[in-house]
Amino acid sequence: MSRDSGRQADAVSRRKYLLTSAAVGVAGLAGCSGNSGDGGDGGDGGDGGDGSDGSDEGSNSMSSGSSGPATVTAEGSSTVYPISNKGSSYWNSNSPASDGEYWGSNDEGSVAGWDQIDTDQNIADYFASLYGFETTGERSNPPFATRVALSHSGTGCEAVRDGLVDIGNSSGPITAELDISEDQRDENYVDHVVGRDGQPVFVSQSIYDSGVEQLTGDQIRGIYQGDITNWSDVGGPDQEIYVVGRAEGSGTDTSFRLNMLGDADAPMDVDTRLGQNQQVQQVLQDNDNAIGYMALAFSGSGIQAIAIDFEGTVYRPDPDAENTIFDSEYPLNRDLHMYTRINEETPDGTDMREAAFLNMFLTDFGQKTFVEDVNYITLPTSDIEAEREKLPDQA
Repeated sequence: MSRDSGRQADAVSRRKYLLTSAAVGVAGLAGCSGNSGDGGDGGDGGDGGDGSDGSDEGSNSMSSGSSGPATVTAEGSSTVYPISNKGSSYWNSNSPASDGEYWGSNDEGSVAGWDQIDTDQNIADYFASLYGFETTGERSNPPFATRVALSHSGTGCEAVRDGLVDIGNSSGPITAELDISEDQRDENYVDHVVGRDGQPVFVSQSIYDSGVEQLTGDQIRGIYQGDITNWSDVGGPDQEIYVVGRAEGSGTDTSFRLNMLGDADAPMDVDTRLGQNQQVQQVLQDNDNAIGYMALAFSGSGIQAIAIDFEGTVYRPDPDAENTIFDSEYPLNRDLHMYTRINEETPDGTDMREAAFLNMFLTDFGQKTFVEDVNYITLPTSDIEAEREKLPDQA
C-alpha cells in the first residue's frame, strides 16, 4: 500500500457516519463559482515535466488595477471541494463573531471560543489579520475574496503548476497526478494536508440486502481487474456486476489504484468511468447490481458502504467497531491536499493570502466546521501542528 510520506501514526478522531452527508456535497456544488475548470474529465493529469513554471500571472500579490490583495483562487478535486468550498463561503461571508451559526461557540457558549481563537472579529478579518491584512469589519466584505472551482485532482494540480490558480485541490498525491518525483514535488510545491478521507467501497442497496455486506481486498481487486464478474462468485445473487470507476485524472481514482491495486497506473476493467463523486453516488442508487468507490462525504440513501477484510483485519463503516474505515490504519485512508506553488514571488511556496486562508482549516474551528461537519476525518493535533509549520510566520 502506498502512503504519502511523513504521515503521522496518531489515531484519527471517530465520529458518527452520517448517511445524509451527501446533501452537503451536492449543496456545495450548487454554489460553485470560478474561472478555471469546466468540471469535465481531467485526463491523465499531464506529465508534470520537471515542475518548471508556466504562467504565474495573477497568482500572488495584488489584483490588476486594484490596490487590494488579489482573490485567492483554487480548483480541483470534487472530494476536497466540500471542504474548500464551504471554507470559501464562510470566508467571503465574513460573518461577525456574534453570528454563532457561522463562527459557532465552544461548550461553554463563548463566541468563537475554539482552541486558540478568542476574538470579537469577523471570520475572514480574524484569520487575515494574523497575516497582516487590514480588516474591514463588514459582513460580506472580507479583506480579500476567495473563489473555488470544481474539476478533478489532475486538473487542479495542472492549474497550480501552470500558475492558473493559487491552490490546487487534490485527493491524490501530486506526484501521481503530475507523474513527478518526490524531489520534484518538494522543489516546486508545498503540500498542505487539511483532512483525511476513509474512501469506502459502496454497493447498491439490493446487493447489500442480498448478503454482500463484506468483501476481501482480493475480491475487490478481482472485481476491478475483470476476474470476478458475477455477484454469485462473492456470495451474492446470480447477477452480473456493474463496475463503476472514477475518471482518469481523478484523485479518487489515483488513490484507489495506488492503495487497492498497488499502482497508480494499474489496469482496471470497469463498465463506466464517471467524473465526480456525486455521479458515482447516483449510478449506484439507480442500479441494483453496482459497485463503486468514492469519497466518504458522498454516502447516502440507496447505497451501502461495505466492510473490507484486508489480510484478516476487517474494517467496518461503523465508527464504534474495533477496526473502522475511520482508522488511520485503514488501507484506503488518504490525505486531502491543497497544493501551493513555489516560484520567484513566493520562494517559500505559500504567500500571506494563501496562508491566511489555509490557516483557517488548521484550527479546531476549521477542522470541526469544514472537515468533520462535511463527513471527513479530522487531523490529529500533531498533524495540525506539522501543517501549520509549513505556513509563513504570522505578522
